[in-house]
Amino acid sequence: MSQKTAEKKAVARKDMTKAQWTWKEMKRNKVAYLMVLPYMLVFTCFTVLPVVLSMIISFTDFNMLEMPNIVWFDNYIRLFLDDDIFLIAAKNTFIFAVIVGPVSYIMSLMVAWFINELSPKIRAVVTLIFYAPSISGSAYLVWQTLFSSDSYGWANAWLMKLGIITKEIAFFEDADWVMPLCIVVAIWTSLGTSFLSFIAGLQGIDKAQFEAGAVDGIRNRWQELWYITLPNMKPQLMFGAVMSITSSFGFGGVVTALCGFPSVDYAAHTIVHHLDDYGGQRFEIGYSSTIAVVLFAIMIGANALVKKVLSKVGS
Repeated sequence: MSQKTAEKKAVARKDMTKAQWTWKEMKRNKVAYLMVLPYMLVFTCFTVLPVVLSMIISFTDFNMLEMPNIVWFDNYIRLFLDDDIFLIAAKNTFIFAVIVGPVSYIMSLMVAWFINELSPKIRAVVTLIFYAPSISGSAYLVWQTLFSSDSYGWANAWLMKLGIITKEIAFFEDADWVMPLCIVVAIWTSLGTSFLSFIAGLQGIDKAQFEAGAVDGIRNRWQELWYITLPNMKPQLMFGAVMSITSSFGFGGVVTALCGFPSVDYAAHTIVHHLDDYGGQRFEIGYSSTIAVVLFAIMIGANALVKKVLSKVGS
């Protein structure tokens, strides 16, 4: 587009309202909007509308059988002031998120950075090895075998053989062991979609930038990572952060697979479990919607914080 054409468009836009200009641009790009329309319809129906409905239902005592009655903020008051199990769930969720989220995120980035240095054929094999635990349905079975509560469990067998313990430990039925083991398993299975996006981002960086960086005074790989690699990967970094936050706050599946539902003494009970308890077991849909809204707000806040931190990368 020439400068003269751009100036004409700017003058024409000044003569129109924002709504008029938006409608004109939509008509001009109607093919693009038609191609996006199917996704937007699905996204609106299955994501936007459920979120909005949850917010509305959270102010009622809806139980799926009777018409909902508006109770205003009673559900929120009950959740924060009269639900001790929710406070335990919130504490466990934050502990898990603070440990697993950053560790899995940094580990995904570092492993992807290491794999990127390998030759293409070796890179493909190593990527599959690291990615496999996140998609394998038998991943939990491995850990249940390792930490089985009887002497056939590998951990118990070796500990007894070395004389460290004299009696088997029921790892997934012991409140002292449940949370640490679930955290370890979650980290072990965390090299998922964000890990692949990091590899793709590293592959897309122009090699000429590294040569220019060397000329400009970059002397080691860490400076190269900070000033060249990470700034070029901001979209992938943001995507990986969103995925890590989502998985770390919604890790209920790990605990359920290893420890059952609920976990012993609520040692690994999370907000997701609390939501499933009231929504899927007791059918208190109004109260479960309140829990869902609170979890949604926490995740939105965490995403905003991460976005602010990532905006400083390479600056």
